Amino acid sequence: MPDILSLSKLKILIISHNRIQYLDLSVFKFNQELEYLDLSHNNLEKISCHPTLNLKHLDLSFNPFDALPICQEFGNMSQLEFLGLSATQLQKSSVQSITHLHISKVLLVLGDTYGEREDAESLQDLKTQSLHIVFPAGKEFHFILDVSVSTTVSLELSNIKCVLDDNGCPYFENVLSKLQKNSRLSNLTLNNIEITWNSFFTILQLVWRTNIEYFSISNVKLQGYLDSRDFDYSDTSLKALSIHKVVHDVFSLPQGYVYKILSNMNIQHLTVSAAHMVHMVCPSQISPFLYLNFSNNLLTDTVFINCTNLANLKTLILQKNQLKELVNIVHMTQEMKSLQQLDVSQNSLMYDESEGNCPWARNLLSLNMSSNILTDSVFRCLPPQIKVLDLHNNRIRSIPKDVTGLETLQELNLASNSLAHFPGCGIFSSLSILIIDYNSISNPSADFFQSCQKIRSLKAGNNPFQCSCELRDFIQSIGQVSSDMVEGWPESYKCDYPESYKGTPLKDFQVSELSCNTALLIITIVVPGLVLAVAVTVLCIYLDLPWYLRMVCQWTQTRRRVRNVPLEELQRTLQFHAFISYSGHDSAWVKNELIPNLEKEDVRICLHERNFVAGKSIVENIINCIEKSYKSIFVLSPNFVQSEWCHYELYFAHHNLFHEGSDNLILILLDPIPQYSIPSSYHKLRALMAQRTYLEWPKEKSKHGLFWANLRASINIKLMEKAAEIN
Repeated sequence: MPDILSLSKLKILIISHNRIQYLDLSVFKFNQELEYLDLSHNNLEKISCHPTLNLKHLDLSFNPFDALPICQEFGNMSQLEFLGLSATQLQKSSVQSITHLHISKVLLVLGDTYGEREDAESLQDLKTQSLHIVFPAGKEFHFILDVSVSTTVSLELSNIKCVLDDNGCPYFENVLSKLQKNSRLSNLTLNNIEITWNSFFTILQLVWRTNIEYFSISNVKLQGYLDSRDFDYSDTSLKALSIHKVVHDVFSLPQGYVYKILSNMNIQHLTVSAAHMVHMVCPSQISPFLYLNFSNNLLTDTVFINCTNLANLKTLILQKNQLKELVNIVHMTQEMKSLQQLDVSQNSLMYDESEGNCPWARNLLSLNMSSNILTDSVFRCLPPQIKVLDLHNNRIRSIPKDVTGLETLQELNLASNSLAHFPGCGIFSSLSILIIDYNSISNPSADFFQSCQKIRSLKAGNNPFQCSCELRDFIQSIGQVSSDMVEGWPESYKCDYPESYKGTPLKDFQVSELSCNTALLIITIVVPGLVLAVAVTVLCIYLDLPWYLRMVCQWTQTRRRVRNVPLEELQRTLQFHAFISYSGHDSAWVKNELIPNLEKEDVRICLHERNFVAGKSIVENIINCIEKSYKSIFVLSPNFVQSEWCHYELYFAHHNLFHEGSDNLILILLDPIPQYSIPSSYHKLRALMAQRTYLEWPKEKSKHGLFWANLRASINIKLMEKAAEIN
């Protein structure tokens, strides 16, 4: 616990279900903002108090305290709303320090040894609106504790076991009889009860005569046999009775008697759920029932058939029973003139159109038939004034187009069916809420929102959407409505097909207008084609394309001619040591530096201005000069890469068939050439500069002699080797 000392802003601390045995509350002295502290389900036997805490929620329940762990300092917790306590002994003096506090809820867990020394009045001075007392589990109820705390409005008692006495449960009956003293008590809940059938109805009769308005019993185990007796329904304040989760071990029980007592109760709300109830009889007279909940039982279609005494009933819940024929349910409700809400979900209901019309109760507004085995035909058997309809998790594939009489329907749930399309709003003119997720919808209609003007909530996610042009229109329509209207957008809306888009959120699915519009696609292809044809024609005329074609033809013819001439004959035609290619902007350096330094050593140079033959094409002259020269020297500079003819000369020299495979190129870098300045079409130059070693013209005069020596040596060495071969 030392770790929390530094958490000065701590407000909530839950350390329940541990093995804490001792607690010194001073450990929280630096946590002045702590409001919620849960220490339940530990091994605490003692606590050391500290005056600084002012909690709203303190839970010390389910710990092995002997006496109530109430410190004197608890009286200063003016904001305390919930207090959980544990003890095996109760004394009135133990609670004196908090009797002035008005606590919203108190939970008191009594230890296994409670009852040996018992102070019946120990809780009478408590001031709490809600009191929950947990008696020792598995122990016969022989307690005299008075639980009729005067300020309590809601009382909950857990772990009531009374099975040893066949004549009843006198101790617990005595506790209940004292509740009459508390005129404010209106809610009573009993949990985890193990009693006899006779005691059950005795307890029910006792509560019937108190001021309690809402009585709930849950987790009930009944034993023994039931003696027939009259039940007195008079003088009751009870409005609602709820009995949940009942088990019994008697199979020869007079069920008709039990059903008669329950059906004739003069209360407004009755719930009997998870009680293995196989039937329920019709009340013997006009019943005040407004609400009946018989969910999770074994009721069949015969329940309440021809029952005319439920005319006041507004809500009937028959969820999770053994109902099978929808027509029988329809006839059951026909006599329930006030029925507005019906829940028959999680049954095995089916409907056959051949069984005739469906005369539902006229006032039925809300109908839940989810989780059955209903098909498309169910839309021909619906109440005429229905407003809320739940048909999710059935076997519906489509909604018949000729269905009528559903103009009042406002909310429709068709989730988890097999629908392939959105329902149109022509049938449901008042529809405002549509739930249609988990179906088989792949291409929802793009005009859904336009045709369903009253829709204010749509839930259509988790469908196998096919991401296509049709879906693109639907996605665009979602963008035109309020973001709150489409529930689950965008996380529940994903592409399922094609495979390349599977899992892609619809909001991220992009497809161009061009690919979805055939007419636009044709126009886009034809018009640029025509423009391109006109542009090519103009360029051919403007750029003299025929000349370039002739140049390519001459190059091809020359290559063919060279292939047919033996190597020895080609060698005898050599006239020059080197052919020099350069840009006109670099001619001054070539004429003043390069040529003089080479020709003074008897090197024969081929230049275009003095060796090209008049009358021949430029391409043919270039090819001839390259073929008649041992080497091709290229003077590289930024000016060189801007010259188209220099590019051609480099290309032809690189592909000279006579020198194929040999080192026939010499590159001289006159000025640095940045890589980005080389046009993309000069890929040959890029490759050559990356692969070959070139001579760089030095700016320092002292290095010029070495440059010329290297250049002449490369030419002279090759020339001498070649001359020897010629001779």
